[in-house]
Amino acid sequence: MLGFIHFPSWLRPEIIPGLPIRWYGIMYLVAFAVAFFLTRYQIRERKMNVASDDVINLFFWGIIGLLLGARIFSTLIYDQSGDYWRQPWLIFWPFSQGRFVGFQGLSYHGGLFGIIVASLIYLRIRKMDFWDWADMVGISAPLGYTFGRLGNFINAELYGRVTSSGWGMLFPHAERVPANNFAVEEIARETGIEITGPLVNLPRHPSQLYEAFFEGIFLWAVLWFVFRKRRKFKGQLVSLYVIGYGIVRFFIEYFREPDAGLNFPIHLSLVDNPRYLLLTPWNFTMGQVLCAIMIVVGVLMYFLLRHKDFREQKIEANGKKKKVGRKLRKRIGNGNH
Repeated sequence: MLGFIHFPSWLRPEIIPGLPIRWYGIMYLVAFAVAFFLTRYQIRERKMNVASDDVINLFFWGIIGLLLGARIFSTLIYDQSGDYWRQPWLIFWPFSQGRFVGFQGLSYHGGLFGIIVASLIYLRIRKMDFWDWADMVGISAPLGYTFGRLGNFINAELYGRVTSSGWGMLFPHAERVPANNFAVEEIARETGIEITGPLVNLPRHPSQLYEAFFEGIFLWAVLWFVFRKRRKFKGQLVSLYVIGYGIVRFFIEYFREPDAGLNFPIHLSLVDNPRYLLLTPWNFTMGQVLCAIMIVVGVLMYFLLRHKDFREQKIEANGKKKKVGRKLRKRIGNGNH
């Protein structure tokens, strides 16, 4: 009996073979639509007087910033071939060997940076409160993000490290691993896979599905149902989103295979584990480094914005006291006359 699950053979990246329409692109459209409608729901819930065009334009420029940042980070930071540095026009060239392949490779952290910059510029121009909108979009985005990770799964990309667990999945085009590694031999034996050459394809953690659930559905549910109506200050919800995503993604990175060429930028263990195996928790991927930065930034945002709100409330309270005091003095003065 085999101890793994085969990747569904009926799943294909293309919706219709031969046509340049892929499930990955459709999933991104669904993700944007979900975030858009959840944001609109919050606007109605708060009874905000906002023009529909402002919401549409904010999302339009935010999506442009997201795609630019995600693509630039993916090609110039994560890709180690150097091709995009030598031929930068290929960053936004959706063809390869005469075929339309779309933009294969988008970085979450780059996309986050891009959408922040684009939204900040638009909201400043329109004189709209950045933190108010960041809170609404921040707790809407995770549910949409679920569909992006489902797109990765359909593409059979960004799979996890090898595993002997019963829910491990055999991706047909996954990178083969050296068969002479003792741990690889053990996993092959436990899962019932025969080694017939120097390289072998082993089951992987379906890390795309882990991310779709924990970074998407789980994080969204916590933010939406627990914190949405308990917001104490502007920026609280987006701060919690940044912290929450950083924590969840940090731990899921242990199950996801690091990008080729990057491996483990930080080594705190004497064990130099291969990137396709989880042998030590003390060697950290680039994703974990960026997530650690996210957590720190999120915590700083939370406390700085909370302090800012407390200070503003104190100033406002003092102003009201002075106003009341002036009215009382005026009444007393009028009474003396």
